[in-house]
Amino acid sequence: MTIEFSSKEELYQRVKPALRAKKQELKRCGYFYIKEVDIWNYLIKSRWQQSHSLMLSDVVDDILNVDNKKLDHYVKTNLSKQTQPSNLEVI
Repeated sequence: MTIEFSSKEELYQRVKPALRAKKQELKRCGYFYIKEVDIWNYLIKSRWQQSHSLMLSDVVDDILNVDNKKLDHYVKTNLSKQTQPSNLEVI
């Protein structure tokens, strides 16, 4: 049986239980600030960008087994980019 998804949003909704489980694991490890969407975005950029024809089981496996330290580094890096002031010219 092949399951196909018409959008990333549909796939996201399907794997949300795995994302919640990983988020709970991260909380137990002290990573209280990492959100489900952070896990999703990290995997899209670091793991799935070059992949084609991923199986649902592969996606869930990647979510549950993502490296916590690499994910933490990704979140902190993106967070610092968002909080940095933009380059404004002073006259």
